[in-house]
Amino acid sequence: MNLKARRGAATRDQLIAIATRLFAEHGYEGASIEAVLQESGLSKGALYHHYAGKDALFEAVLESVEADAGAKIAEAVREIDDPAEALRTGVLTWIRLAGDPVIRRIVLIDAPSVLGWERWRALEERHAFGMLKAALHATGALPEDQVDLHAHVLLAGINEIALLVARSGDGGNAEAVVGELLRRLLRTG
Repeated sequence: MNLKARRGAATRDQLIAIATRLFAEHGYEGASIEAVLQESGLSKGALYHHYAGKDALFEAVLESVEADAGAKIAEAVREIDDPAEALRTGVLTWIRLAGDPVIRRIVLIDAPSVLGWERWRALEERHAFGMLKAALHATGALPEDQVDLHAHVLLAGINEIALLVARSGDGGNAEAVVGELLRRLLRTG
């Protein structure tokens, strides 16, 4: 990678780090491009060279947060051979991760309204939703034509549980409830 490309990557990384913190602390509506510029020391031209606007910067932040969460989930299930157990562990890991204010605000609260449901779902297909569908398929517990529907229902439930857990701080009870829900869904254990 040449020097210009490394500088560009470093600038994008800096903007994403600053914007991630500001979006998490203030929400999409409360965070301004001016605050990002002030903290980064960059000009508007420099920011707009990398991102077309606030929406594009938010989408880059969301991609970064989703990729990081996906890596943590993959690490949590890396050594698990049983697909159903890997699914349960992955879901419980996601619920724990959703307790992080950054993930909660950016992924679960702001992303659907900022990007719109269709764009958000397309991005989720590359991350959490895609992982969930693959995990459900790997269990072999569902007919192939029901995997997508079950993944939608399960993701909606998981995200709602994650928001409830994050607000209540009662992670232990939620883990038991989710574990039982997954056992019933997959007819295992």
